[in-house]
Amino acid sequence: MPPPIIVQVVVDKPLAQGFDYLWDKEALGGAPQVGAIVEVPFGRSSLVGLIIKVSVHSDYELDKLKGVSKLAPLPPLDPAILRLMNFASQYYIHALGETIIPTIPQMWKKPDDWEKIPKKLAADEEKQKKKKKLEAVEGFVDEIHLNDGQKLALEKLRTITSGEFKAILLQGQTGSGKTAVFLNWLSGILEDASAQALLLVPEINLTPQLERRVRAYFPDKKMVVLHSGVSEKVRGIAWHDAMTGKAQIILGTRLAVLTPLPNLRAIVVDEEHDPSYKQQDGIRYSARDLAIWRAHDLKIPILLASATPSLETWMAARANRYEYIRLDQRAQGASLPRVHLINTRDPQTQFSPGDIEKPKSKSLITKTLANAVSQNLENKQQSLILINRRGYAPVLSCGACSWLSRCEQCSSYMVLHKAGALGRKSVLSCHHCGLVKSIPSHCPDCGNADLKTLGQGTQKIEDAIEEMWPAARVLRVDTDSSRKSKGAEELFQEIHEGNVDIVVGTQMIAKGHDYQNIGLVAVLDADSRLFSQDFRAAERLFDQLVQVAGRAGRSNKDGEAGGAIYIETQFPESAVFQFLLHHDVDGFLSFTANERKEAGLPPFAYQALIYAEAKSLDKAIQFLSSLKGYLKSRGHINKDLRVYDPVPKAMMRVAGSERAQLLVESDDRKNLQEILEATDLYLRERSQGRISKEGRIRWLIERDPISI
Repeated sequence: MPPPIIVQVVVDKPLAQGFDYLWDKEALGGAPQVGAIVEVPFGRSSLVGLIIKVSVHSDYELDKLKGVSKLAPLPPLDPAILRLMNFASQYYIHALGETIIPTIPQMWKKPDDWEKIPKKLAADEEKQKKKKKLEAVEGFVDEIHLNDGQKLALEKLRTITSGEFKAILLQGQTGSGKTAVFLNWLSGILEDASAQALLLVPEINLTPQLERRVRAYFPDKKMVVLHSGVSEKVRGIAWHDAMTGKAQIILGTRLAVLTPLPNLRAIVVDEEHDPSYKQQDGIRYSARDLAIWRAHDLKIPILLASATPSLETWMAARANRYEYIRLDQRAQGASLPRVHLINTRDPQTQFSPGDIEKPKSKSLITKTLANAVSQNLENKQQSLILINRRGYAPVLSCGACSWLSRCEQCSSYMVLHKAGALGRKSVLSCHHCGLVKSIPSHCPDCGNADLKTLGQGTQKIEDAIEEMWPAARVLRVDTDSSRKSKGAEELFQEIHEGNVDIVVGTQMIAKGHDYQNIGLVAVLDADSRLFSQDFRAAERLFDQLVQVAGRAGRSNKDGEAGGAIYIETQFPESAVFQFLLHHDVDGFLSFTANERKEAGLPPFAYQALIYAEAKSLDKAIQFLSSLKGYLKSRGHINKDLRVYDPVPKAMMRVAGSERAQLLVESDDRKNLQEILEATDLYLRERSQGRISKEGRIRWLIERDPISI
């Protein structure tokens, strides 16, 4: 009698180990394979899991093992993606099952529907066959239309031989035609009909624009789009086409980096600096960093494209660890936008009581900016006004007793949203826990009926703009407006088609979009992001200002001015603004690198955060203090590894839970990894999952945090 077959399966639970199950060859239709998706009994229910090991031995008695229930109608995940998952699990200190299973689309995690899936796939294939090939659309840039700088960049890319790892930074001015360069580069790679290419973008809103361009460029190549905004069925079929090699081009947001791609030959990470590539729940991975590891593992090239590269990437390129290719002029020859710093402390920039143009309400923008917008309207060009705060006003207040609209569940304020934004009536909404309340008719503390707003958001600016320029067509673009009947893509289409004169929006409007008639960009309240407890705040602000400035004057030709950007600030002498005046990205990054080096901050050190969440802040702090004491007692804390005192998180309370953090820092990446693994083991021995047995403290370890 042959020995029984034992498979080890991981499931989506915060458990470090896999679980042994019996495999019935006859019932399941064949021998098991590592990487196969299965359904297994787990406790009193059933879960979807993944086979990570096949053997004939188990440490448990065979009569106590349960059997695998079902096998998904899918080929197993390829060895390369399993290597990536294993690395991500170890590096980011997350259980393997928790790392793998969430990357599988919901369609493939419903065993009751597995029998129906082959029919769905066949129906979709027939549907795709009937679709006519898309014709090339306006915006297609063939190689012969590239300018000299783009051609030189393309030549350098084509010298990279297949079968070797190479990381390339493509740094180019906004509007310099980076997309045209990397699409031309990919065309050579995709001549092999079996080759696959992965294109990553930071946000869903940037996907449709690039999708249209890629489809026009590669009308004969099968492309799939993977992000959380597509339907469950569409994502499930797209993931299947990618993991079986049917799709040659895979375009997606950060989750796409964990897609099985058996024939991957090249990776492009567009806007590689963007913090959206860092996952902020579950396994907190960096999609950019995993893409680099994946390229290294497969020995393929990866291109990192940005006008404002992250400090880490820029330093790697300057140190010759990455290939460095630059595009230092705009594709059509227009100059970069002129930068105007409006010192809001200067009375001459403000409206005076005698100004006829001043709106009835207190002006929310300076007189200098208002005059510039009026001139831009006369020039028949569009204006883009950025304020990185949605809603009407960030706080509602009482002048009589100093009451403020604090959230009952969070250490933040509830934001006023006027009627039509989040429903039919005006409400107070917390942007952290989602609590929504009616606006009080009077102060809850003293009864005063004269409640006033503090600060301004996109809705308030929209109202002020409509009052100042009643004949102008004004469009607001933020997550609130994009949730309504017109989605984000339709809102952007309104801008592209010229149906809008003035656009008011959040960072959604700032990056990646190829607007053709923007003559003026304005940034309000830039100072709110200038000073922060986060050491990366200045770098993020600079990135955003360069990106939003780059929306202006993109269609202008040789010799024409490239539009203008106006920034309202009380601190025009700040380094961020001074480097921006000269569009000096390299100067700013060099300045920032020197600051970080002096302070011993990343990328000159490596960091991790250990979070604790409890019903009271004292319990969370005590839990982390105890952990620090353990690390000290074991001799882990030394000059090369620093563990700081636990402190409350910047947003201390969310949804009724108090949160604290412990910062661990080391000059050596390997040393930090060893300590984090030891910490994880220590905490797991005293926890059920990630909740401590004593005190019921929820904990989490995050590698390479992007904010402190």
